[in-house]
Amino acid sequence: MTFSSNALQLSLLGALMGAVFSAHAQSATSSHSDIVVTATRTEQSLKDVLADVSLIDRAHIERSGAGSVADVLSRVPGLQISGNGGPGTSTSVFVRGSNTQHTAVFVDGVRIDSQSTGGATWQAIPLAQIDHIEVLRGPAAAIYGSDAVAGVIQIFTRKGEGAAKPFVSVGAGSYNTRQANTGVSGANGNFDYSLGFSKEQSTGFHVNQPGNPDRDGYRSDAANIRLGYKINAQHRIETTFLSNSLDAQYDDKTQKTDPGFYADDHSIHKLETMGVSWRAQWSDNFSTKALVSTGKDHYNTAPSPYSTDTKVQSYLWQNEYSLGNQSFVAALERREDSLSNMSTQPSYNDRAQNAVALGYGVKQDQHALQLNTRRDVDSEFGQKTTGSAAYAYHFTPAWQATASTGTAFRAPTLYQRFSSYGVSSLQPESSLSRELGLKYAHQGDALGLVVYRNKVDNLIGYSASAKGCRSTRGCYTSTPSALLQGATLSGSTQINAATLSASYDWLKPIDLGTGNTLARRANHYGTLAISAPVGAWNLGSEVQISGQRFDNASNTTRLGGYGLVNLFGTRPLNKDYSVLVRVNNLGDRAYQLANNYNTAGRNVFVGLRWAPL
Repeated sequence: MTFSSNALQLSLLGALMGAVFSAHAQSATSSHSDIVVTATRTEQSLKDVLADVSLIDRAHIERSGAGSVADVLSRVPGLQISGNGGPGTSTSVFVRGSNTQHTAVFVDGVRIDSQSTGGATWQAIPLAQIDHIEVLRGPAAAIYGSDAVAGVIQIFTRKGEGAAKPFVSVGAGSYNTRQANTGVSGANGNFDYSLGFSKEQSTGFHVNQPGNPDRDGYRSDAANIRLGYKINAQHRIETTFLSNSLDAQYDDKTQKTDPGFYADDHSIHKLETMGVSWRAQWSDNFSTKALVSTGKDHYNTAPSPYSTDTKVQSYLWQNEYSLGNQSFVAALERREDSLSNMSTQPSYNDRAQNAVALGYGVKQDQHALQLNTRRDVDSEFGQKTTGSAAYAYHFTPAWQATASTGTAFRAPTLYQRFSSYGVSSLQPESSLSRELGLKYAHQGDALGLVVYRNKVDNLIGYSASAKGCRSTRGCYTSTPSALLQGATLSGSTQINAATLSASYDWLKPIDLGTGNTLARRANHYGTLAISAPVGAWNLGSEVQISGQRFDNASNTTRLGGYGLVNLFGTRPLNKDYSVLVRVNNLGDRAYQLANNYNTAGRNVFVGLRWAPL
């Protein structure tokens, strides 16, 4: 399905303008009790956040019937997804057109990263264990340090509250897909708990187009534990653990005549996060949080021999103080990265960053201001200082204008510098971002427009034709700079019992060294979703529309635009049981997110859930 740029823009804008018109024609009540922590690393009401933040709660995830974290994020304004096939295969998340490595990712406050590829291993994060997701768009290195060039995504597992709440869900679908999830959460006195287990497997579909026509399936086994204990009214301790083992098949070679060809090669991921935290409320105005955490990322292929392990150890000591309408934050943080990879030099397998961060926020009448600064001392690159400033003005209780600017950096991975494909002279990437925003929120209706410009210097990429490489297959290199410009328009409303939302992204990600568009990012991308009760069912539909993209940095291979329609429905069978039905890619459209890699055609999933009230 191919769209011209003009037709795509008109169709998306028409859909969104319909949503916006409806937002002013109808209104519905909503609660402003949603609390997020990602914008400033402190708790804030979503309506008070100055940054560009989205909150995706568990109810939304369950209603949508999404099959992976990437599926959920593909419907968030300002984000685009790329992947080498279906679930379990290599996945990239582009926030505002920036590289996937430019987004800092946390699970329950634990940073996850790969010192080989850079960035989070998205396909290894289990969706069944997630309670909610917070997405921050815009630079946040002044709060989080290295990697937060384009934004931050925080993933949270369930927290136990109230009486015990057990649940069991099973499901089956196309490609012989089968799922089973179970868990329980609750609280007893000062002790709260949440445990979950999930298993998923599928025979899959043929992923690599030129390769052998076998099916490339996957198997995933995940578990999470979250335990908390309130020592007294002032002190609480908590421990979290998440683990997922993912075994996904792929075609290692593209020709059966190749003696090194493996018809059934496997990519095996093991993701683990562990954290222990302590929070103390010393007074009504002053609190402290300490967190010690470890994120582990393992990847190997079999029977073809390759293996890599990343470990990120972090220590955070954060103090928060409020004085009237002002808030102050001071934090010390240490991050230790280590890499074990069969192609890196053993003497260059670890590094560390120490940091001090300060934050200040104030609200006065119609004005709000947020300032942050941070200094990181990298064991390899020395000092890096970043800062950010955001201002908001409330024209009315419903309308708000915002302006912000921020600097950020990202240190190259150990693999990018010291592997057989590495270049030891690579320097950190740095960026300067500016944005303007306009927000409307009133009685459940929302409308937002954000215009941004992010210039990234020393952008790191891979070039097969780079000169002076130790490998004949090329090496990592850097371009002088890249410019990421764009605008995101989004809106949501409720018309009677129907909920409607839409978003449109215009993006221009340019490599200023070559003038080419950055690979696998569309200039135009939009979503439209509607759900409503129909009898005993809650029925919904989603539309995703993407413009054309280039598959490679030289812009010689073009990927066509596409449009997808998904349907879903949920129905309670009684007070304890409910059923979910989902149809993905209703039109059975053939499209690619990466050249020569297939994506799923029309597929159906049916699930049954038991969750006694």
